[in-house]
Amino acid sequence: MNTAPPPPAPSARPRLAALAAVVCLLTAGCSTTGPDDAAGAAARDTGSGRTRVALVTHGGEGDAFWDLVRKGAEAAAAKDGIDLTYAGDADPAGQAELIRDAVDDGVDGIAVTLAKPGAMKGPVAEAREAGIPVVGLNSGIDAWRSAGLLEYFGQDEGVAGRAVGDKLDALGAEHTLCVIHERGNVALEARCAGVKKTFGGLTEMLYVEGTDMAAVRDAVAARLRQDTRIDEVVTNGARYALTAVRSVRDAGSEARVATFDLDKDLVAAVKRGEVQFAVDQQPYLQGYLAVDALWLYRANGNVSGGGTQPVLTGPAFVTKANADAVGRFAAKGTR
Repeated sequence: MNTAPPPPAPSARPRLAALAAVVCLLTAGCSTTGPDDAAGAAARDTGSGRTRVALVTHGGEGDAFWDLVRKGAEAAAAKDGIDLTYAGDADPAGQAELIRDAVDDGVDGIAVTLAKPGAMKGPVAEAREAGIPVVGLNSGIDAWRSAGLLEYFGQDEGVAGRAVGDKLDALGAEHTLCVIHERGNVALEARCAGVKKTFGGLTEMLYVEGTDMAAVRDAVAARLRQDTRIDEVVTNGARYALTAVRSVRDAGSEARVATFDLDKDLVAAVKRGEVQFAVDQQPYLQGYLAVDALWLYRANGNVSGGGTQPVLTGPAFVTKANADAVGRFAAKGTR
C-alpha cells in the first residue's frame, strides 16, 4: 500500500456524521485525491472540497492524555484544511463500532489506536474494502502491519520499558512494582515486560481498575504495606503516578515513583521531586503526525516509513534537569 493514489472519481452523495462524542474542526478548504486501496473504490467528496478524517481512540472521556492527542490532531487538521472528527471509547467493542460509523459516513481517512488489536481487525478490514486508508497511532506497534494499516506513529513500548529498567538500575532500585491499569492493553503489558527484561532487581506486576482512582490508590498502598522491600513504583500514566505518590504516603513507604507519560501536573511533580522521572511518548505529536500523514497520502501519495517501519515518537525522559523546558510546553497543553 505504498503507491500513489489514483485520480479522484466523481463525487458520491454526502452522508451525515454518525460518531459519538465528537469534536469537529471546520477549517479552510483544500482539494483531495482518491485513496489507494485493495477494493479500488472511488474517492468520496462531500462537495465542500475538504478532506474528512476520523480519529478513533480507546481513550476514556476526560483523560488529559487523550486531550493532548486530540490537540495535535486538531493542529494538523487546521494546517491541512481537514474536517476532523474525534471519538473515543475505552471498550474495544465500542471503539470498533465507532470505526464502522466512520466507514458508513464515508470519511476520507481514519486514524485509530490498537490497544486491543483483535477487536479492530474487522472494522479496519471494512474500511480498506471501502477504499478508506487507515493509519495507526499510540498502541499496537506490533500489530499495525498485520491489521492492514498504512502507517504507524508512536512509541515502541518494549524499547521504552527496557530503557526504564536500565534507568532504575542506574538509580539503584531493587524491587519495582509496575502498575497496569487496564488488563489486556498490549501497550501497557509491553512496557512492564520491557522493565522486567532489563531491570536487574525484582519486577512484579500489579493489576488495578484504572477507572476507579480511589481503588487504584488503595491497591497500591496495600501492596506497599504488604511488602516493605518495594522501593520503586512505576505507573503507566500521569494521573496514576500522582495517585501512587499518595499511595506511598498512605502506606508510610519510602518507595519512589516513576511513570510513563506526563501532563503539566506531572511535570510539576517531577520538579518538586515527588516523581523521579517520566517517559514522554509525545501524544500531541502522535495525533499530529497521524492526521497529517493521511493528508499527505491523499494529496501526494506519501507513506511514512515506507509502509513497513513505524515512525517513533518516543521514548524521551523528563527529569528535574529538563522539567522547566518541557514545562513551558506542558503549560500550553501540548506536552
